Amino acid sequence: MKFIPLLTLGFLLFVKPATAQTQPIGLIETPKGKIYIQLFDETPNHKESFIALADAGYWDSLTFNRVIPNFVAQGGCPDTEDGFTDPAFLLDPEFVRGITHVYGAVGAGRDNNPEKLSARCQFYIVQNKNGLHRLDGDYTVFGQVIKGMDVVDKIVFEKRDETDAPITPVTLKVKIIKLSKSEIEKLVKS
Repeated sequence: MKFIPLLTLGFLLFVKPATAQTQPIGLIETPKGKIYIQLFDETPNHKESFIALADAGYWDSLTFNRVIPNFVAQGGCPDTEDGFTDPAFLLDPEFVRGITHVYGAVGAGRDNNPEKLSARCQFYIVQNKNGLHRLDGDYTVFGQVIKGMDVVDKIVFEKRDETDAPITPVTLKVKIIKLSKSEIEKLVKS
């Protein structure tokens, strides 16, 4: 009987404490700085798609290909038929009451299809300080910039050509980092 308490104590010494729960945060690295994005659980398919493409390095050879002051910084696949017609790149819309096109909202690009299917290879960040609520209910918002809107502001004011593409390409490197709630709070405050 004396061994049981010792064994129990020994077992407890080897049990690791529960780790803090973390959340996936999108990190976009550009020549202008870093942009951190909180991804919404309320839009699970868009969140999962963004994570999968980031983990695959999909955007790492692409750029912000459309930048318009007081509108958006859009990155990802260029406006090509593949991005809008290939079923592997399309997602059903996930419109959520209360998740709207506010300053810093991250949404999924799409063409003018009647089903409002998202092109999962394209995303945009709302740069208009008043938001772009005319897009609500037509384009899925799946995240929010929590740090780095100063970087987005720099990107949209780059000199651009007649197609609204920056003359000097603004490259992307997108990855997912895992942060605890306290780490997110610290990041937002820094």
